[in-house]
Amino acid sequence: MIITLILLFIIGYLCIALEHTLRIDKTAIALLLGMVMWIVYALGAEWIVPWVENEELARFISDNPRLAGSSFAQQCLDYVLNVKIVEALGDISQTLFFLIGAMTIVELIDVHGGFTVITDHISTRDKRRLLYVICITTFIFSAVLDNMTTTIVMILLLRKLVSDKQERWIYAGMIIIAANTGGAWSPIGDVTTIMLWVKGNVTAPALICYVLLPSIVAMAVPMFSVAGLLKGELPVMAKESKAVSEISSRERKTIFYLGICGLIFVPVFKTITHLPPFVGILLVLAVLWVFTELFYNGKMLDRSREHRLPKVISRIDMPSILFFLGILMAVSVLDASGILSATAQFLDEKVHNVYIIDVLLGVLSSIFDNVPLVAGVMGMYPVALPGATDYAANFVVDGTFWEFLSYCAGVGGSLLIIGSAAGVIAMGLERITFGWYFKRFTWLAFLGYLAGALIYILEVFFMKAPYLGW
Repeated sequence: MIITLILLFIIGYLCIALEHTLRIDKTAIALLLGMVMWIVYALGAEWIVPWVENEELARFISDNPRLAGSSFAQQCLDYVLNVKIVEALGDISQTLFFLIGAMTIVELIDVHGGFTVITDHISTRDKRRLLYVICITTFIFSAVLDNMTTTIVMILLLRKLVSDKQERWIYAGMIIIAANTGGAWSPIGDVTTIMLWVKGNVTAPALICYVLLPSIVAMAVPMFSVAGLLKGELPVMAKESKAVSEISSRERKTIFYLGICGLIFVPVFKTITHLPPFVGILLVLAVLWVFTELFYNGKMLDRSREHRLPKVISRIDMPSILFFLGILMAVSVLDASGILSATAQFLDEKVHNVYIIDVLLGVLSSIFDNVPLVAGVMGMYPVALPGATDYAANFVVDGTFWEFLSYCAGVGGSLLIIGSAAGVIAMGLERITFGWYFKRFTWLAFLGYLAGALIYILEVFFMKAPYLGW
């Protein structure tokens, strides 16, 4: 059954990569992959669950006397249905609800012409200079917001600046890299850094101090490489539509700043309340919903010319959300069946070098989702006590392993377009193909990834000088 799951996952990813050759939408493949893997996992529960979670299974059976008379196969299946799939859906739904909320807020800003607040200040039509502006803006935004939200904002902003699809894809490819590198050094910039920060594996000052420079290098290498290929100026884009022009400049700015401040408020909300980020994003969405209702009640426009929230929600790209659902469901099976933790354990036993392990985990994060991958690694390696020596010293709070893991898991997701939330969002919004990104950006992202990794190792050698584990 384990081999079957691995083969299914590989075949599914290949089909997603060959979407245009097969002429089957990637969302259909992802959903089919996720559901079939859960079916196989449920059918093989009698063999898989005892191997991976024998103690948890025994505790579940003892806590549910109704299962005493059932067969062992039924007990294992009941554990999958009432524990594993509920846990998986709980984690996945948090991401999806956050994504829906963020996409709706950004769409709300867009339909009201709010992004003209930024585009009006970007006067350059020089292709290279525009690339630098977009990359640096994305890098900074993704450290404050999350990389999913930042990618949505920047892709929609890009549509206001670049009309040609192929040129827009080039800028979108760099947005993916900039969003992932920007989120890797901030404790609130990426889901994996949030996990490491909240669990106490790293502290914010140390993360910023040691991971910021490698992240900048990881973005700069591909950025300057792409800039060398861009020449000339972009044509001037058309003005906003008449529907948007009915909103005054002051009203556009109000909606823009409310939306952006609401997005920035989400990580602050998470820090203060310790509630999941989706609660904060839905809270912000509710406030904006009330605001826009009052706003249109006062304007007395014809209903067809209004952009109330129910109308805005209909513009959300649901295929992208369903694609994300399918991929996360498939990866959750790899996590539940112990495949991810077994992979991490194999690396630890056979490699036993934190630098090589983290670099390999970063590469794996471009294939598997980095969230369950990092979660599995955190579960496998407990935080070492202060004063630990030799190899264990790498696993103390702010240890080399945890800081480098933050960099590798975040930046490594850029190696493939399906390796990060930013990539999946850009793929959905711009319909970028797997093969196009692989041919033009994977090698650039890999060069930046290795360059940033080298910078971090040099920082450790000269600034921290711990046991290197060679």
